[in-house]
Amino acid sequence: MNLITTDWLESNLDKVKIFDASWHMPSTKRNAKKEYDEKHIRGAMFWDVNEHSDQNSPYPHMMSNADYWIKMLISYGIENEDHIVVYDFSDLYSSCRLWFALKYFGHKQVSVLDGGLKKWLKENKETTNKLEKIQKSNNYKINENTKCIKNKKQIDENIKNLSFQTVDARSRERFEGKVDEPRPGLKRGCITGSRNIPFKNCIDSESNTFKKKSELIKIFNQNNVDPSKPIVFTCGSGITACVLGMAYSLISDKNAVIYDGSWSEYGEK
Repeated sequence: MNLITTDWLESNLDKVKIFDASWHMPSTKRNAKKEYDEKHIRGAMFWDVNEHSDQNSPYPHMMSNADYWIKMLISYGIENEDHIVVYDFSDLYSSCRLWFALKYFGHKQVSVLDGGLKKWLKENKETTNKLEKIQKSNNYKINENTKCIKNKKQIDENIKNLSFQTVDARSRERFEGKVDEPRPGLKRGCITGSRNIPFKNCIDSESNTFKKKSELIKIFNQNNVDPSKPIVFTCGSGITACVLGMAYSLISDKNAVIYDGSWSEYGEK
């Protein structure tokens, strides 16, 4: 169950562990933590992608190591058998990054709230500003799926041997190099031979939910991407690539594979 509905979550609030994984581009001037403090779904714990990424990497949002991940989940009171639900209040479905990370480290039951807090609020469902005390869990075991992340060397090798399709989630203008990157120090353009599916194409703008499987298949095909063949997703910094990763999982029922460094690494001047 990679996606769950707002109605399902409302009926199962006490049976799941919930993360608010909202994240905003700095240009929006929105503060995700402040918004969480003001209102969130009851029981939700705030998860900051900046804080919980690899702090030793020069690139943003790189996956933290296994030891850090274990300690972090224990601090949130997470146990291996928990069903985790992730939502966000962002413009770019940042919840999919935490969904991918949890899957990468082998968590069995993890779902994204389809429509996020935007849909939840539209339906006048309950929110709170109360912060519940988190009780640490005793232990947590991971099962790291290292094949689900590619590095720059593997991306470069693939340009020659074409063992997988590289699909970029950035906007068409950024992919085609028609506009500057929002992060300084990066070239315009894309990885040689890559294809482009702007992540927003996969989301219904009215409901903020993922489009139906048949529509997603059509979008992939229209952009010359074959979901039946291996795909590695990339973007600006590894967040919206995971939105395409979710779309791919809805189509294929397979795990997504991400180039974690994405254009922040590959597009360095």
